[in-house]
Amino acid sequence: MPFTPEPGVKPEVLGFFDPQTNTISYIVRDPASPSCAVIDSVMDIDYAAGRLSHESADRMIDIIRAKDWQLEWIIETHVHADHLSAAPYIQDALGGRLGIGENITIVQDTFGKVFNEGTEFQRDGSQFDRLFADGDSYTIGGLTAHVMHTPGHTPACMTHVIGDAAFVGDTLFMPDGGSARADFPGGDARTLYRSTKRVLQLPDDTRLFMCHDYGPNGREIRFETTVGDERKHNIHLRDGISEGEFVAMREARDATLSMPRLILPSLQVNMRAGDIPKDKDGRPVLKVPLNAL
Repeated sequence: MPFTPEPGVKPEVLGFFDPQTNTISYIVRDPASPSCAVIDSVMDIDYAAGRLSHESADRMIDIIRAKDWQLEWIIETHVHADHLSAAPYIQDALGGRLGIGENITIVQDTFGKVFNEGTEFQRDGSQFDRLFADGDSYTIGGLTAHVMHTPGHTPACMTHVIGDAAFVGDTLFMPDGGSARADFPGGDARTLYRSTKRVLQLPDDTRLFMCHDYGPNGREIRFETTVGDERKHNIHLRDGISEGEFVAMREARDATLSMPRLILPSLQVNMRAGDIPKDKDGRPVLKVPLNAL
């Protein structure tokens, strides 16, 4: 590991569940100051009607304003394929810097081709304020956040470790949920296994916060667990499951999965840091490339 987690440093974490996409967004606050960050925000979409709205983002904005907190960072753990980011909307309302992993450029190049984007679509990550490399750090007030590159689900996936809390994106699910798929362009099951093992080398009492939960077997939605619980109980990745066993399971399972309902709008928007693509007349539009995924 490129760093040692800071013992006794416990950020305040507020989770916000979006039932339309089963996404959990977070406000993370330095308990010793008003400084905070937002992780994996959601913009609402009625896809059939072609309408966007911001109820999910407004819930977080309202809390930050009511508590007089100061937003310093808006973090994307990766380019999500199942929900649209509300990052520009939140940034316009509250400020803050927008950050993502440096391999966003790989994702932009891949899906720039899928959506036949022209040369006006920059593929250098310049839509974001900060591109994180493995081992980078940044601050939220007096907290130091450390960034781990944890690819496999996508090339740009990053885990953000802030005090005793780690925000894993889609690298891990709750113990009874297992792991995320690894069959999107640029994904790889073997790489995902190795990334999860990096996360699970953190201290056993490290709090892990998921980006998604689907309530397996009808249980209530949960999104916080620990490294120790994952190592003991994760159905795909607990101690004793070999890399070969995981890869065989993950590849067989992925072959049965359909594409996420919102993958086409999500990728177009999220590779642009949450901005909506425009047609030649400046109107917001989304493309539906056929037989491309």
